[in-house]
Amino acid sequence: MKLLHAGVLSILAPALTPAVDPLSAYLIVGGAAIGWQLFSPRSWLRCSLLECCNVKDTLNFSVVKMDLEQKVFGQHLAVQIVLRALSMNLHSKRPKKPLVMSFHGWTGTGKSFVSSIIAENLYQHSAWRRRFVHHFSTVLHFSHTSHVRLYKEQLQNWIRGNVSACPRSLFIFSEMDQMPHGLIDSILPFLDYRDEIDGVYYGKAIFIFLNNAGGDKITEIALDYWRKLKRREDIPGKELQDLLSDDIFRNPNSGFFQSQLIQKNLIDYFIPFLPLEYKHVKQCVREELRAQGHPEEEYLVMEIASAMMDYPSEERLYSSKGCKTVASRVALST
Repeated sequence: MKLLHAGVLSILAPALTPAVDPLSAYLIVGGAAIGWQLFSPRSWLRCSLLECCNVKDTLNFSVVKMDLEQKVFGQHLAVQIVLRALSMNLHSKRPKKPLVMSFHGWTGTGKSFVSSIIAENLYQHSAWRRRFVHHFSTVLHFSHTSHVRLYKEQLQNWIRGNVSACPRSLFIFSEMDQMPHGLIDSILPFLDYRDEIDGVYYGKAIFIFLNNAGGDKITEIALDYWRKLKRREDIPGKELQDLLSDDIFRNPNSGFFQSQLIQKNLIDYFIPFLPLEYKHVKQCVREELRAQGHPEEEYLVMEIASAMMDYPSEERLYSSKGCKTVASRVALST
């Protein structure tokens, strides 16, 4: 209909502007039509090029699935759970609550990478739309424990305002293990099972928490399986999630210490990121060599990966930094 209106205007242009030559008339009306589209709320052109929030789900699930399965190494459990969570949430016309996922594991295991894949695909058609992806860094945004009361008010206002503007907003909280106690509970009303709060519906929002806490528990279980000659692929996801929930609730360095979000079961998924083995770090090295434009020489891959294996001190089965320092090691070695 909007295109029809613009077409009618272009047909009538010569009659409406007799003093202007036909080409100029078409240019004037064409420019007016484009301007009308750009400044009209939620017009197709505005939403394609500028900052309009597309309230329809823009996430291409098959692309996300392919990205997670091909680009994330050694995290079969995390990938399975994330895909299941996204599928259930995105296929619900009106979810009863926001999707809340908490990623746990050692540094460099892929927590931030997975959240970035979700963010990039959620608003993949326009960089402008990524303004609806909000990243909170604890060390940057919530660094002073004496300001917790102010942070709570600011955080509530920020979430309320952004979900009002775009129901399918994504909120990512990193360094949760450094979050001041009690701060995260301030967003509890927005994560609960409610139809609306003051006329605002929060069910389409997605919250992701990135947390190093719980990494030791995950590694302990993975190591126990290895010592019993069991495959890491056989670690039961549900059991590990339950153990994580309890461990994080009791851990004063988790950001969720005695949190009501856990007590009220408002975190939908505690997602474990397993420690990376030698073969996984080698995959990271190969990927980084390609990214930096270097040939994938096997001796170099093995050399860099071997130097990163340091836990436990005797077996050296895992890399305590995951793939965190691969880029710099590749740069120094090439």
